[in-house]
Amino acid sequence: VQLQASGGGLVQVGGSLRLSCAASGRTFSGYCMGRFRQAPGKAREFVAAVSWSGGSPDYADSVKGRFTVSRDNHKNTVLLQTNTLKPEDTAVYYCATTSTGVSRTPLVYEYWSQGTQVTVSS
Repeated sequence: VQLQASGGGLVQVGGSLRLSCAASGRTFSGYCMGRFRQAPGKAREFVAAVSWSGGSPDYADSVKGRFTVSRDNHKNTVLLQTNTLKPEDTAVYYCATTSTGVSRTPLVYEYWSQGTQVTVSS
């Protein structure tokens, strides 16, 4: 089982990035896909999560209205569209999956990607 995160980069304040996460090695039917981030010196934090059906995604308050999570189950891919980026969005971003349903808790996620760096310059 592999999760491949991509799409990070350097962007100016107010800019946008589209982060992708591709899953391979098995079917993720019924699995929730989550997005997390970790800034230097800080704990890993929840960003967004979307259920298998794609309905009722959950967002951290800090990104609500700016980030949009979506998934394409035929391609086993999850996208995180990040808009109006702020310096505090600078972090390494991860994707992960869990069979327990939409959750904000990192511990319930069973598979993790490597990180992709997002840097927002002011």
